[in-house]
Amino acid sequence: MSGAQSGGAPNTAAAAELAARKCVPCEGGVPPLTLAQARELLAGLDPAWRLSDDGKKLQRAFKFRDFYRTMSFVNAVAHVANAEDHHPDLEVGYDYCRMTFSTHSIGGLSHNDFICAAKVDRL
Repeated sequence: MSGAQSGGAPNTAAAAELAARKCVPCEGGVPPLTLAQARELLAGLDPAWRLSDDGKKLQRAFKFRDFYRTMSFVNAVAHVANAEDHHPDLEVGYDYCRMTFSTHSIGGLSHNDFICAAKVDRL
């Protein structure tokens, strides 16, 4: 999205593959991704994405020029999250948005978190 600062280019083939996928419902009963699996999927995202120290969350901070651009971005993220039925935690201020993905029903990361992050990278 115009006005957001990017951390660089991801692995483009992996990014395109992730962004083309659809989230699948997760009601629990499956294990979260291992740290090794999460790191492998992380390579398909913008380098500004980070794993939490415990490997259970995928996080990124976005910076914008003003409130209008911040809220435009947040609204675009809301559209993606609604379409995928997978919702990030957001912390929003005048010129920033901090985003965290985690699949709460399994207590860690799932493929859905990386799919949505890849779609956010395309905004």
